[in-house]
Amino acid sequence: MEKVYEIQRIKQIIQEVEGGEQYIVRSPEDGAKAAAKFIGDEDREVFFVMCLNTKNRIIAVHRCHVGSLNASIVSPREVFKSAILNNSSSIIVSHQHPSGDVQPSREDIEVTKRLAESGSILGIEVLDHLIVNDKDDYYSMKEKGYM
Repeated sequence: MEKVYEIQRIKQIIQEVEGGEQYIVRSPEDGAKAAAKFIGDEDREVFFVMCLNTKNRIIAVHRCHVGSLNASIVSPREVFKSAILNNSSSIIVSHQHPSGDVQPSREDIEVTKRLAESGSILGIEVLDHLIVNDKDDYYSMKEKGYM
């Protein structure tokens, strides 16, 4: 006879962010500023998820993946895990290129499309995919028509 396990509890570790600022995202620039504050100056590529409520207030952030100097493997399962755990209505994903260049690669565009499709299936809208740096430059996949 096979054993069947029931998940009783999923534990999420919560760490308060310094300053405790509240972010409401009204534009790609707002999202880029928030993301850049967390990952803009990293020395490796970091894929970052901002979870939003129905009023576009950031309710949680998650460093989904830390990659190498020029690559980060992004799995929809890992991207949406924090959104599901935080009852998010939508997400904004972001990453940075350690070079500081905000132009997307072909892989960045493909990941954006795959995440948007996955979000549609889950009922969690991907509002944008932003590439940021620490100089207030950003690239919005939504503004450029990739979403």
